[in-house]
Amino acid sequence: MSSTPIVPHVTSEIGNLEAVILHTPGPEVENMTPGNAERALYSDILNLPVAIEEYQQLSGVLNKVSKTFQVKDLLTEILIDPDIKVSLVERICTHEKVLNIKEDLLSLNNKELAAQLIEGVALKRDSLTTFLSDERYALRPLHNFFFTRDASVTVYNQIMISKMANKVRERESIIMDAIFNYSPHFKTSIINPMNTWHVGTETFIEGGDVLIARDDILIIGNGTRTSTQGIDFLAEQIKTQKGKKHIVVQQLPESPESFIHLDMIFTLLDRDTCMIYEPLLRQENSYATILMTIENGVVKEISRQPGLLQCLKSLGMDLKPVPCGGTDLWQQEREQWHSGANFFAHGPGKLIGYARNVHTLEALNQAGFSIIKAADVISNKTDLSDYEKYVITIEGSELPRGGGGARCMTMPVRRSKVNW
Repeated sequence: MSSTPIVPHVTSEIGNLEAVILHTPGPEVENMTPGNAERALYSDILNLPVAIEEYQQLSGVLNKVSKTFQVKDLLTEILIDPDIKVSLVERICTHEKVLNIKEDLLSLNNKELAAQLIEGVALKRDSLTTFLSDERYALRPLHNFFFTRDASVTVYNQIMISKMANKVRERESIIMDAIFNYSPHFKTSIINPMNTWHVGTETFIEGGDVLIARDDILIIGNGTRTSTQGIDFLAEQIKTQKGKKHIVVQQLPESPESFIHLDMIFTLLDRDTCMIYEPLLRQENSYATILMTIENGVVKEISRQPGLLQCLKSLGMDLKPVPCGGTDLWQQEREQWHSGANFFAHGPGKLIGYARNVHTLEALNQAGFSIIKAADVISNKTDLSDYEKYVITIEGSELPRGGGGARCMTMPVRRSKVNW
């Protein structure tokens, strides 16, 4: 247990990582069939042993560079408190309309309960209705929880609990809300649209769409997972901060499904470098870039911009774009589908991404990034201090099938300030 609670602080996408929350995929990932994969927001089913092996490369690297926490450990820990246990079980059972299983859940010890809240609760075949039901679970598994980025996000010195676009993921946010409220490891101020009376069903916002570019610039995707109302909700919270803030909004297509979040087409890599999916961000299209300027609690201006990169340049962030998939349109489309633009920076120019996206890695190498295998970092064969800029590659035959990359699988709680 931490002797001093961690105070959230994230003012960039690239500051040296100090604390991050992860969730190693478990049985919940296998608790689906091809028939219900779409309902679980998957386009395919995963091989769990291979997915775990790949994920351990990500967590193994992050364990070397930062303090890491696991969702299941944090949840198990807070469920020791009987009052928290009752409160959380009641909230989940009420929200998902399964109060009939409340007592069964409360009879479990904290470790068993944490597991079932994530992995799913099997439906009891003890009535005619349940016997004839096609459902396997009374409480469905959280198939997507290893993408910890989405259910909560650190916005400067606060934690925003996401209001998910799909009901199948709402329990993730409820669990993260409980963790940040009750875990002794964190001392947090929480923003939660689910606890705000005037927030309606049209309001949804997820962490994959929220990028903290600089201490005065947020970049937010507006698409199938984050609505304009969700962005307005976050803008209202930003109004409480002093000084000038800029919110750059990038509209996203509704399809294909690989465009679900902004970080699937755009991520920040270094002080002056970004990864982009060129067909969407550098070619003429109908997806607008909007700039909102907030100063001392008031929206001073909202205007259309000529494009995301041009808008950021006007705000003093002149970024060199590296093309996902390289220069070939065919490869760009293929590698973006497998999260080729979704990189996670654990420091300026210090990246983690999938090894499978070879054309993207080649483009990064040409931009001055050394390519390093995760296995070599974990085994101490490679000393990261020998490199100024690099990409650590993790294997990605299974994990990308879930629909996300290294940024999706990491929820930073604290980063050091960047010397711009």
